[in-house]
Amino acid sequence: MKTVSLSGSLRGSVGKKDAKLQRRAGKIPCVLYGGKEQIHFVADEKSFSKILFTPEVYMIKIAIDGKEYDTIYQEIQFHPVTDKLLHVDFLQLIPDKPVVIAIPVKSEGVSPGVLKGGRLEKKLRKVKIKALAKDLPDFIMINISSMDIGDSVKISDLKIDGVTFLDAPNNVVIAVRTARQVVEEVVPGAEAAAEGAEGAEKKEDGKKEDGKK
Repeated sequence: MKTVSLSGSLRGSVGKKDAKLQRRAGKIPCVLYGGKEQIHFVADEKSFSKILFTPEVYMIKIAIDGKEYDTIYQEIQFHPVTDKLLHVDFLQLIPDKPVVIAIPVKSEGVSPGVLKGGRLEKKLRKVKIKALAKDLPDFIMINISSMDIGDSVKISDLKIDGVTFLDAPNNVVIAVRTARQVVEEVVPGAEAAAEGAEGAEKKEDGKKEDGKK
């Protein structure tokens, strides 16, 4: 898994008042857990742009007070109105302890079904997996080169050494569907009724003309 670095500073005090002050100063309150103890720290708000606002998933190496921790982010809190980043929880990676994480899905190849006019549908953008830190993949790659119209790949079809897939086995990850076509429906009898109405209208017009004469 790709790794990015993040620098943090220990918080002197923990509480809502201190958190507000930190945010005003451009810092984001964070918590690191999963190790021997929880660590409360702050990090520069700008440093989260590459980590959080991307479809990619990274292992994050956090440097705090002269120590480094391998982590992944677990929970992100945003302001309900402004969508401003408020808080981030990180999980420390322990070499012999598996972790649960959502990994993005990507596809490669050209589908014969798509060439025939079908539509490729990605039902799941991410899949949930469980694995040791050393076995965590950057993404799940699915080859669609043999997928015809009507074919699909389910969770049960995915196999990676050292990785357990946690979504329901029957969940469809990617599929090739028939392209939608708009068909104009004609109500039975509607056409005959329309012709009958038109004939009646012409007959009525004829009577009016005769009356004028």
